Amino acid sequence: MNEFGNPVPRARPLAIAGRALGAVPPPLQILVGIVSVQVGASLAKQLFTVAGAAGTVTLRLFFAALVLLLVWRPAVRLGRRGWPVVLAYGVVLGLMNLSFYQALARIPQGIAVTIEFLGPLAVALAGSRRLVDALWALLAAGGVVLLAETRGDLSLAGLLFALAAGACWGLYILLSAALGKRTTEGNGLALGMAVAAMVAMPVGVVETGAKLLSPWILVIGLAVALLSSVIPYSLELEALRRIPPRVFGVLMSLEPAVAALAGLVVLGESLHPPQWVALCCVVAASIGATRSHKLAG
Repeated sequence: MNEFGNPVPRARPLAIAGRALGAVPPPLQILVGIVSVQVGASLAKQLFTVAGAAGTVTLRLFFAALVLLLVWRPAVRLGRRGWPVVLAYGVVLGLMNLSFYQALARIPQGIAVTIEFLGPLAVALAGSRRLVDALWALLAAGGVVLLAETRGDLSLAGLLFALAAGACWGLYILLSAALGKRTTEGNGLALGMAVAAMVAMPVGVVETGAKLLSPWILVIGLAVALLSSVIPYSLELEALRRIPPRVFGVLMSLEPAVAALAGLVVLGESLHPPQWVALCCVVAASIGATRSHKLAG
């Protein structure tokens, strides 16, 4: 209640936060989201030995959905055009996370994200009508090939899971753009995350069982959810309201570089010198794509 006895709208702080977030340039939003999700992935990988890959995904998506639902309290009446997008977004999000964590359990984080990046790269190439966009995407593709050079110790299953995650990632970019247009603020994201949690939960429960209820595992799962889902997906959704999916796809070429650095710092996963050269190619492509478009305007 305010000084006149009238109720104060609960959405006011969220509206203020939304305006503040909207003032941040989309490239910076994407960069912060990338760092957050990769640090979260490194933290999650350390949980695999006790909670399993699917169990960790379940905790991540469950807590992310819980936080987003509490924050946004979305209305379930989205109309005939809104719900199909939310459902598709949630299913793809759940499958993407399940596939990526299965890849992460089998191959180094930098390699997994590099292979997964083929999805966004395909979006960038398919949507581009300018020669300069194609050149930046091709430079990023060259980095991907060099970074993922054949190694005898790489798991075939891990590579296939990473490819599946990449296909889902490409669909996720397109569906995120549609979700931003069909829903307001974080309402669609909250509902989509709840759908993703329901997709992952049966797999996680079967793989991990009662271990998911261990207090310290729950605490780490909450941290992973915030770093890997709540923060990055909120930032990406806001950025996609203001830039086209093809530009977003090229900017996401920073992801393999950040993943490799996070794997090195947090997990001690080192890469060979040619793979670090590949990271420079990927970063150069991202910088070039950013400078080629007036994203903040």
